[in-house]
Amino acid sequence: MTSERSFLSIGECMVELAQTGSDTYRRGFAGDTFNTAWYARRLLPDEWRVSYGSCIGTDAVSEEMAAFMEAEGIDTTTLRRVPDRSVGLYMISTEGGERSFSYWRSQSAARLLADDSGWLDEVLGSRDYVHLSGITLAILPAAQRSNLCNALKRAREGGTFVSFDTNLRPRLWEDEKTMREGLTMGAEAADLVLPSFDEETGLFGDPTPADTVARYRAGGARMVVVKNGGEDVTLWSADGTDTALSPERVADPVDTTAAGDSFAAAVLAGLATGKSLEDAVAVAMILSAKVIRSHGALAPAIFD
Repeated sequence: MTSERSFLSIGECMVELAQTGSDTYRRGFAGDTFNTAWYARRLLPDEWRVSYGSCIGTDAVSEEMAAFMEAEGIDTTTLRRVPDRSVGLYMISTEGGERSFSYWRSQSAARLLADDSGWLDEVLGSRDYVHLSGITLAILPAAQRSNLCNALKRAREGGTFVSFDTNLRPRLWEDEKTMREGLTMGAEAADLVLPSFDEETGLFGDPTPADTVARYRAGGARMVVVKNGGEDVTLWSADGTDTALSPERVADPVDTTAAGDSFAAAVLAGLATGKSLEDAVAVAMILSAKVIRSHGALAPAIFD
């Protein structure tokens, strides 16, 4: 490990078109693991280096994305450029605070982010914290999923703390069986697993959040935090934490796009700066409640 403290989020950042009115949209750059990096940058002390690991193209919009990341304080030396590829695009439509997505990502360079094991080892191996999601795995071909998870295991063996947000997007997976296998493989490479109970009970048949905890605990996780919409968050850690916390009720959410992404950032920033899991989750619930009152994935106004 290097003397500099470092946080890396790995996955796909896309062009985001976020609905701001009945027929108006704002263009930005976002994506679940990038959102987590963006929030982590604002939550971690300045001496921490926050990086984003992915592949982008060599076209103008790819360069605009990289420039945006740098302007937001995120290190881009972990971006690999792929000729003849570009970045994906998605559009968010919201109704009553709930989101629906339309995607254009077939030529996304990020789909190649795990095709070079040497690059992966270089990018992952010197980090204190690495974060990824189920979407990170879902966009990859099967062999590359294995490459990435194996690289994460090597990094974990070297002392890197790996966090995995299951973040289900069924349309990105080949079929339900592959999705179950992929999420299980990702969780087995992680120290911390961040599932959402409504997704877990639908895919794995878990009767209760405690069953979700038990399944990921059996897979080797050291910490599990089960989100459950507006219901209690269930926590478990190998150091003895076994409890539930009640989140703030938000009566009129504006946009839930980055609820889980910001939550993950706050949990990880808390752990990285010495908070207990329970204290880190308590802060994460407060931040997430603020985020869902704003339009789009990134909410800079809440930090003013």
